[in-house]
Amino acid sequence: MSEIRKQNRENKFIFGWLVVIGCMIIQAIPFGVASNIHPQFISYVVEGEGFSLAQFSLMFTIGTIASSVASPLIGRGFAKYPAKFLFLIGSIFSGGGILLLSLSHELWMFYLGYSIAQIGTVAISSIGIPLLITAWFDDDTKGQAMGLAFAGGSIGNIFLQQAVVRILFNYGYGKAYLWFSILSLIVGIVTSLLLIRMPKDESETIKNKASKSKMKEKVPISVDWGYTFGEVKGMASYWIYAVGFIFIGIYVSALAVQYPAYLRFIGFEPFSLAMVGSLFALASLLGNIIGGILFDKIGMIKTMIIGFILASLACICLIFSPQAPILAYVFAISKGLSVFAYMIAPSYLAGSLFGKKDFGTILAVSNIFFALGFACGSTLFGIIVDSMGYLIAWPSMLISIIIGYIMVLSVIGKMSETNRERISRLQN
Repeated sequence: MSEIRKQNRENKFIFGWLVVIGCMIIQAIPFGVASNIHPQFISYVVEGEGFSLAQFSLMFTIGTIASSVASPLIGRGFAKYPAKFLFLIGSIFSGGGILLLSLSHELWMFYLGYSIAQIGTVAISSIGIPLLITAWFDDDTKGQAMGLAFAGGSIGNIFLQQAVVRILFNYGYGKAYLWFSILSLIVGIVTSLLLIRMPKDESETIKNKASKSKMKEKVPISVDWGYTFGEVKGMASYWIYAVGFIFIGIYVSALAVQYPAYLRFIGFEPFSLAMVGSLFALASLLGNIIGGILFDKIGMIKTMIIGFILASLACICLIFSPQAPILAYVFAISKGLSVFAYMIAPSYLAGSLFGKKDFGTILAVSNIFFALGFACGSTLFGIIVDSMGYLIAWPSMLISIIIGYIMVLSVIGKMSETNRERISRLQN
């Protein structure tokens, strides 16, 4: 009997981590194709189709809005349908949207194709992956698993960027979209069929034997523990948490999108810009992995404080880069290392603070707030630059960082105490 139990533990351990590998593959290819390669296409499409930069760039805003609107529906869908089915549909949407881009010659076709692809990525990435990881791993192990899963996007991007540049140069954007869409569809469908499924029951959940659930901010959460979305809607803490991620989305968008133009403005040469970008990519890969470990080892509050310090340091480095250009490289490292605070944290915190009962819907709605901030951040930054210059714009982003993290950290402390009391009542 003991041998059978041991074999069962080994099987669930193996398959749980196979699910993580599946998530890494999904992040690397289907998600990467749908989300990471498009900046390389901009100049080719604008010149080839005769669009203005503003007209084509609107595609990204429309796609973000479309995915945000679809998020709650997809979140509820995971409560009704098997994860494998939704990952399969999401993979078809993700790759199919890019396939439509390969056939597009009108603006509305580009808007539609990109929007379809982004709706697909919600199912296979921003909602789907956290749901899988939260179901397969307990609170003391899910951070590491989630960090590895999302690190797949950074790993895939290293190779995708190299490939897309060469294919665009040699074959044009139409064939590039076509070939990458086929790659996305094949990888997404096969991975969904072979490596994606939810655990059958709580007995399959991978748990850390040396559990740290007695730490002050952690509570023992069973598979069915949590709040319904109806309960969460009545909590002031939830809305403070969600609005906090608007401010986090604003700074993330501004720092990620606007730094190349700013560094060119202060005199950086193309080679130096490339070095900054490479450091940022490498640090992002490490940030996801290290951040996941930190969530498991030292808890939510301390990990988010580290994210706050890194994000603030990144912004301060940009403010003083004209006086000390080497700070641009410090920016790249600190911004990359802080990636866990907006890649892993939204899903990790949603599960740990509000439980698993209605996790998909709760995460989907809070993701809308982050997406709203991200969609507005770069535009808001540009407006401030045009009217008052970079000297005011970067400190404005620092203020956004401070507000966002204070709001989220305050909710972590309050909800941790509330949850301990709730669990205690349920157990008694």
